Amino acid sequence: MTFALVSLVPLDAQQQRPASPEGIASTQVNGRWIDIVHGKPILRGRTNVFGAGADYGKTLFDGGTVWRAGANVSTRLRNQMPLEIGGKRIPPGELVMLIDLKSEKSWTLILTAQPYVETFDPANTKDLYGGFNYRPDRDVARAPMTVERLPYSVDQLMWWFTDVTPAGGTMRIAWERMAASVPFKILQ
Repeated sequence: MTFALVSLVPLDAQQQRPASPEGIASTQVNGRWIDIVHGKPILRGRTNVFGAGADYGKTLFDGGTVWRAGANVSTRLRNQMPLEIGGKRIPPGELVMLIDLKSEKSWTLILTAQPYVETFDPANTKDLYGGFNYRPDRDVARAPMTVERLPYSVDQLMWWFTDVTPAGGTMRIAWERMAASVPFKILQ
């Protein structure tokens, strides 16, 4: 005789999920990987998360001066081959990705070599957590992004790759009614 044990505990109580789960966007080019590791915030009914006018982007800065382009820990680019972004050579390795939200039509992708931490510590004024403690003197590259307003709302922030070839492609981000992209080249 076989018995099944049925749990009466709701799924939410069985598995505690973070408010903004970690995500990864990946592509493989010429046998090597490019990943974007990021937190995936959900709108949860919020609207106009980017703000407007002189306050554009400030709610997402969360006390910093730039947006972490995700949630929780700083968003990271991990690449196994040299890339070119914004006319700058990006060596293989891991860099933090941030976005300077100047206006609804002007976003700049920032790649920085500034070290990051995985847990926020208000006493730590040196290392990045999200966009906290950002120092422009550690920038490796800055690249203007193509920004567009979407005719629909993206509930959970996402990064992805499009138009990938052995020569390069495009990195894209979307959340709420905004999307932005930046091209990259594969270097030998």
